[in-house]
Amino acid sequence: MAKRVLIVDDDPVLREIAIMLLADAGHDCAVAENGLQGLTVLEGRPADLVLLDMMMPVMDGVETLGQIKARWPGLPVVVMTAGARTMSMQALLRLAANLGADEVLQKPLRGETLLPLVARLLGLRSEVA
Repeated sequence: MAKRVLIVDDDPVLREIAIMLLADAGHDCAVAENGLQGLTVLEGRPADLVLLDMMMPVMDGVETLGQIKARWPGLPVVVMTAGARTMSMQALLRLAANLGADEVLQKPLRGETLLPLVARLLGLRSEVA
């Protein structure tokens, strides 16, 4: 059964890349351009996993993550950031853990990183050819 992944990011190119990778892996994708839109999408139809950018207009990832974890505490959230360029990955992991994120994913997105992470968080078994 396909799992629904919500992609919340203000970058249309990143959203398209994520959709392409996830759809090719058999997932149903929904998108939002900012945190406020993401919450509206979740209210309308829950997702199985959220990919959440940290730096967005209207409502940033920190506030959005707090809202998601307060309203849907069991929903896995992967924080996406290009911030590892200015902050160590260990610092990002600590920040994400303190905020309630399940994982941190460094941009740019790569299928070999994204897909196993999504599969693990969704409890899906990898198919080995």
